[in-house]
Amino acid sequence: MIPLSFTTFTPGNDEKGISPGPSHWLVFQGTDLLVAKTDSEIRIPTRDSLADLGIPADGCHFLGTADGIPCRAVAAPPGLTAPGGWSFEGLRALFGMLSDTFFTVAARALEVLEWDAGHRFCGKCGAETKVKKDERARECTRCGHLSYPRISPAVIVAVVRDHRILLARAHRFPPGFYSVLAGFVEPGETLEECVAREVREETGIEVKDVRYFRSQPWPFPHSLMIAFTAEYAGGEIRVDESELMEAGWYAADALPRIPDPITVARKLIDWFRSTREGVTGARP
Repeated sequence: MIPLSFTTFTPGNDEKGISPGPSHWLVFQGTDLLVAKTDSEIRIPTRDSLADLGIPADGCHFLGTADGIPCRAVAAPPGLTAPGGWSFEGLRALFGMLSDTFFTVAARALEVLEWDAGHRFCGKCGAETKVKKDERARECTRCGHLSYPRISPAVIVAVVRDHRILLARAHRFPPGFYSVLAGFVEPGETLEECVAREVREETGIEVKDVRYFRSQPWPFPHSLMIAFTAEYAGGEIRVDESELMEAGWYAADALPRIPDPITVARKLIDWFRSTREGVTGARP
């Protein structure tokens, strides 16, 4: 199957200079994306409007342009049935069918829609808000307070000890599934401090040589995953049972079930695997 893919994406809030014509429509019902699938391809609507699909486009959000075509995000009503030939599919379930660039656009769309739905009223005075025309914000009609899309920073880290990587299984994970450690940044905390604290709290392990790896938007619902690598500095695994079911050190040639390739967690694990290719190593 040909994956959903954009070659280029240019983000934007302002539609000035955008000519009339077809748009790429990212229609979400909750976290489910409207797609059409065949044996050979998967696609989203690309057309002038959604009227012929029976989908209201009131309150749509301009996201930017993908391959020169405008992208727009729309929230479908909860009870709306997908039109014939189309279906609402969970974004996570589509991971193997999306390119990295398309996922970036889908993440932006989902986060913008979640922010828009959650800030219809002012958090300071309770009055209704309206979309601000010149920036991505909702403005209170009474006190003028601005609400911007919420972004929650979280660290995710590959901790390496000799030729093994620290992987853990959270309570919410399916059987046999493991990943690297992650956690949200606390107020007043640096990213590096957060890495050390999360690893220590969840496993009792101390780390050193914390280095930035890459980042990824994670729209479930509004996180920014900031990835790091780190070296083992000491300690023995003592799992925080409120967070994890188990954790352990794994060699590159003996990994359990791990996250999908589109995730930054998997990219960290693939980085570890590529640097230890052909090396088994002794269990620490």
